[in-house]
Amino acid sequence: MIPEIGHYALVLALFVAILQSTVPMIGAARGDAAWMALGRTAALAQLGLVGTAFLALVYAYVVSDFTVLNVVQNSNSLKPLLYKLSGPWGNHEGSMVLWVAILALFGAAVAAFGGNLPPGLRARVLAVQAMIGVGFLLFILATSNPFVRVDPPPLDGNDLNPLLQDPGLAFHPPCLYLGYVGFSMAFSFAIAALIEGRVDPAWARWVRPWTLAAWACLTLGITMGSWWAYYTLGWGGWWFWDPVENASLMPWLAGTALLHSAIVVEKRDALKSWTILLAILAFSLSLMGTFLVRSGILTSVHAFAVDPARGIFILALLGVAIGGSLLLYALRAPALKLGGLFAPVSREGALVLNNLLLATATATVFVGTLYPLFLDVAGGGKVSVGPPFFNATFVPLMVPLVAAMVVGPLLAWKRADLGGALGRLAVAAVVTVIFALAALYYYGGGPVMAVIGVALAAWAILGAVAEFAERIRLFRVPLADSLRRAASLPRAAWGMTLAHAGIGIAIAGMTGSAMWMTERIVAAKPGQVIELAGYQIAFDGVEAAQGPNYAVQRGSFVIRRNGREIGTLHPEQRHYLVTGQDMTHAAIHTTGVSDIYIALGEQGADGTRTVRLYHHPLVPWLWLGGLVMVLGGAVSLTDRRFRIGAPERRRTVVSASAAAL
Repeated sequence: MIPEIGHYALVLALFVAILQSTVPMIGAARGDAAWMALGRTAALAQLGLVGTAFLALVYAYVVSDFTVLNVVQNSNSLKPLLYKLSGPWGNHEGSMVLWVAILALFGAAVAAFGGNLPPGLRARVLAVQAMIGVGFLLFILATSNPFVRVDPPPLDGNDLNPLLQDPGLAFHPPCLYLGYVGFSMAFSFAIAALIEGRVDPAWARWVRPWTLAAWACLTLGITMGSWWAYYTLGWGGWWFWDPVENASLMPWLAGTALLHSAIVVEKRDALKSWTILLAILAFSLSLMGTFLVRSGILTSVHAFAVDPARGIFILALLGVAIGGSLLLYALRAPALKLGGLFAPVSREGALVLNNLLLATATATVFVGTLYPLFLDVAGGGKVSVGPPFFNATFVPLMVPLVAAMVVGPLLAWKRADLGGALGRLAVAAVVTVIFALAALYYYGGGPVMAVIGVALAAWAILGAVAEFAERIRLFRVPLADSLRRAASLPRAAWGMTLAHAGIGIAIAGMTGSAMWMTERIVAAKPGQVIELAGYQIAFDGVEAAQGPNYAVQRGSFVIRRNGREIGTLHPEQRHYLVTGQDMTHAAIHTTGVSDIYIALGEQGADGTRTVRLYHHPLVPWLWLGGLVMVLGGAVSLTDRRFRIGAPERRRTVVSASAAAL
């Protein structure tokens, strides 16, 4: 009975979405307040219906209802409760229900908290949001119904993919989807603005918090995904330029550009058309990621194995959503009024440079990801585009981006003095050089890119601190005055400092793990001591154990340095009983500055064990930097200006006599 309730809740949600996508839009065109108000009620009702369907699916997993085909295919009675709760989004059908639930959540949030929006704009935003919902609800009901029954039901299920039986499944996909779907709000605001023909600073103030929330969630999702890959896959890496990894990076880059472009619209009433285009592209790239995962054209650890018919449906949905929005943009964008003018050397100019580099980086990843697919479809054969291509094209674009990121906030609006801004960064520049030389000395020369990476990391962190110190006039006024200035700063200023510093911390982690990593692969016997980057690691042997739904071969490695014991690691080889698959579960010892990473391999005929050992300098900073960026986004979201909206521009009233003069 519960699955049927979930199924019919989705059907009702579809009809409510159709109502929400039409009536408020017509009401906004006619100026009918009652019709426009229907959008708010429908958005809240849609959240209730889709939420009911999602909870019904979760219930089916928790009670192991093997009369539901989706539960049979992706669960098992022996599976731990955590993976029963998170299992619904570990497969295609369930993840689509989560997708529309988050879509409805954002729509309901605008309905509940968008009281400061003009009624016409809010009605159009909710209508566009519902149009997206109509497409995905149709897709679920027509091709991906998660509530299909199976008769007769089996005694037990097929179990979840062992790769997904990890706590990361409970947190990574929801955060990623909050980012992906969150950009739908920026998209809806952009389409509503094009229909209305009005883009102004107030519009930018309204769209920024939704974009910021999506960006922060996507940043957290990507950070958690890289950590999951790092400790789960057993090869010691955190990013492999996998096509589906790239599919999450592209909307993040476009969303970062959108955040900065919206600031120019809000502050200077400029870059309107470009900001609208970025809002469309950010969500379009999110939709493209959905297509790549579910179309069946990719072979990836992230991809769902589905039939191509579903891919064709999503491709048609992409054509309507992306093609329709770009057509509307082409028709209406030229009518948008140009904003204020500014000199190339200004804060606006720095943000334009930021946008150009981010857009170019997005295009680079787009081409590298999709070119092999296009070539294969065109009959040109299969080619592989991997890390060497992206490292040679993407990374050089990030160098000037980070370098300019520090200078931009110190420039004045409209026209600025570049020399003065650089002068205020003199101390940061000197300390950056010291850090680069120290890295060069400590690592015995090191690759050139490693030194550049350390310099960029130090420059980003110190530059963020220097900009913040400039705002509060640190060391120029008494300390008490500086503290009062810091307390009175807008939360967005604090958030920007944290986000920029987080980027620097993450760059340090990327540089250390990529450039100074030590790897050893040995066939070890019990009692053998392995040297790794100044550590002595003693292999004590392997013992058998039993997990909830898997058998375990658990190794024991004692880590010492200079004769002092530091810790013991227990990497595992797991054999899942239902699927018959084997999984490597690495063990990691971290000092906060570096990681020792050990993965246990197969046993040889001579009794030895293949063991992979890694020493990753600075790699914990990678995830620390990601979390600091998320914290910066969260702090910025608390800025009261996002709650009260943008003020009207002042109009000067001139008397007749003054006008005559």
